[in-house]
Parts: sequence; C-alpha cells; structure tokens
Amino acid sequence: MFGDLRRFDTGVSPGADWFRQWLDEILSAESAADIRSVPRGSFPLINVGRTDDAVRVYVLAAGLTTEDLEIHVQDNVLTLRGRRDALPRDDDSERKRPIFRRERFDGEFVRSIGLPDGIDVERAEARCHDGVFEIHLPKREELKPRRIEIQAA
Repeated sequence: MFGDLRRFDTGVSPGADWFRQWLDEILSAESAADIRSVPRGSFPLINVGRTDDAVRVYVLAAGLTTEDLEIHVQDNVLTLRGRRDALPRDDDSERKRPIFRRERFDGEFVRSIGLPDGIDVERAEARCHDGVFEIHLPKREELKPRRIEIQAA
C-alpha cells in the first residue's frame, strides 16, 4: 500500500528533525499517562507520501467511522479533526472497574500537516477501509511531469 510513495520536501532542514523529536520527548513527558503512552497529539497516526501524480495521506485511525473524522484542506494545510470515544463499559456491573494502565487515547483531536504547492483540492478524494483512511490529493495537471518528444531536424 505504501510502496509507491516518496517523501516530499517540507522545507525544513534535516538537522531540525532531531531537535523536533527531542523537543517532543521533553514536552510530552509531563502530559503522558504512562511511560509507554503515545505522546499527546499523535492520534491519529499518519503516513504521507507522493507519486508523480498525487500526494497520498494514510490516516491510521482504528475504531473511527467516516462520521467521526472531518478532513479539510486550506492554504496547503490538511487538517484532520474528530473525536474518539472511550471504550464502552459493561452495563451489567454496578461498580466501576479500576484502570491500571491506559494507553488508548479518547476525546477530541486535531492534526494539521503542510502539503506541497500545486494540489488540486477540487479533485481530492477520501476513502476508508478497516480503520485506514486514504486521502488522495491529485496534483494540478500543469504541474505533472511531461515528456517532451525530440524531433529530428
């Protein structure tokens, strides 16, 4: 599914990557519910890549339905907004069970990612299959690579 993807240049220097990861580790340590918890703001997980024709975003959001996720594109920024509810409790027991470990995030979320220039938003499509949302963002026709024929003189 992801084999046809290539990273696109976000304009951030490669040296800034280690700094961003380090900063995320430090800042997320206070808000983490457990030492193995996913840092806040990491839901849903996403994979982004491109082909010659389009940018593809894969949103890994098990348990969400198409009604739970809103997708917006404006000014080359893709925004994912939604809500994931807590797992339902057993109604047959009167007392609440204590939680010893909690790794599943629930509540409202927002993720925004920058996109390269040249996206044709009018032709964008989104599909969902088994908790993976695939967002297909085609490039404008004038920005796609074209082969130029060489004519003999």
